[in-house]
Amino acid sequence: MLKVGLTGGIGAGKSEVSRLLVECGAVLIDADCIAREVVAPGTPGLAAVVEAFGEEVLAADGSLDRPKLGSIVFADPQKLAVLNSLVHPLVGARSRELEEAAAPDAVVIHDVPLLAENGLAPLYDLVIVVDAAPETQLDRLVRLRGMAEKDARARMAAQAPREKRLEIADIVIDNDVPLEQLRRRVREVWAELLRRAHAPRTAPQE
Repeated sequence: MLKVGLTGGIGAGKSEVSRLLVECGAVLIDADCIAREVVAPGTPGLAAVVEAFGEEVLAADGSLDRPKLGSIVFADPQKLAVLNSLVHPLVGARSRELEEAAAPDAVVIHDVPLLAENGLAPLYDLVIVVDAAPETQLDRLVRLRGMAEKDARARMAAQAPREKRLEIADIVIDNDVPLEQLRRRVREVWAELLRRAHAPRTAPQE
C-alpha cells in the first residue's frame, strides 16, 4: 500500500484533483467528508461541538450549521483550535479504519485540507500539494462557491501560507491551468504513484 497525503489551500482545486485520481484507480479517504460524518446528528462529535459552541451552531433540523460555525471559528484562532481538538481525533480514527479496509496493493489518497497546519506529512509515504495563486483561490471562492470576499479571505488566512505547503510537497500539481492540462498532469502523477507503489521497499525513493 502506498499512503499519499493530498493537500492544498482552500479554492486551489484539490477536490478536482482527488476526483481525477479516483478515476485513475486511487482509493480516496476524504477528511472533509469524514469530518461531516463524525458530527452528523446523533453523534458524540456533534454533542461535543454544541457543548463547546452553543445551540446557535445547530440548524433548524438539528444538524450542524456549518456556515454559522465557520463564521465563528475562522474569525478566532482560539475557537478554531478548540474545534480542531474535538473533531480531528475522530477524523483520524475513522481514516485509519478506512485505510485498513483498502487492498494491500492500493494507492490510498488521504485528502487532508490541514495537512501542513497539523504537521501530518510524516504520516504518509509522500505528499502531493495542489497549488494555485492566492488570487485564483479568492476568485474561485467568491465566484464559484458564493462566499463573501471577507469570509473567503478569513478562510484563506486561517490556513498555512502557500510557502509552508510547498515546503512539504514531494509532488506539486499546478492548478492554475485549464482542465485538460490538469488531467494530463494528474495522469503523469498517477504513473509515478504506481511506480512507487510497486517499487521494492528497500529501494531508495526519489
